[in-house]
Amino acid sequence: MAVRIDELDRKILRELQADASQSLDDIAKTVGSSKTPVWNRIRKMREAGVIGQQTVVLDAEKLGFEACFFVLIRTSEHEAGWQARFLNALRSRPEVLEAHRLAGDIDYILKVRVRNARAYDEFYQALISEVNIYNVTALLSMEEIKSTAAVPV
Repeated sequence: MAVRIDELDRKILRELQADASQSLDDIAKTVGSSKTPVWNRIRKMREAGVIGQQTVVLDAEKLGFEACFFVLIRTSEHEAGWQARFLNALRSRPEVLEAHRLAGDIDYILKVRVRNARAYDEFYQALISEVNIYNVTALLSMEEIKSTAAVPV
């Protein structure tokens, strides 16, 4: 269910998405309000679940994680037990940045960040040793053109 937000809330959210480390004073000045109302709105949006966990964005390549793979998975098994094992395997692997269940020919797509192709193979071997997978296709990203977690508010 969507939470009702007004234009001032949207401005605050845009500022937080651009840089959540900026001060309340700076946010208030930018959105044309004062500090206390901005803080109250942020608090209410946190309580409503609009604003979730705050974190920092790291540069994966500068940290040595140079390979990004998109992994397309087809399964011939759709039982609850298989799915629970599969989801546990994904959640336990930090190299899986995103996982989505899809409609269509492909059942799941994963975004996997690793140091290199050898590290991807280790990830792949570990995954298929835990769960039976019908078909896996790995696509190496040659260049990241756009990446954002910002919601277009």
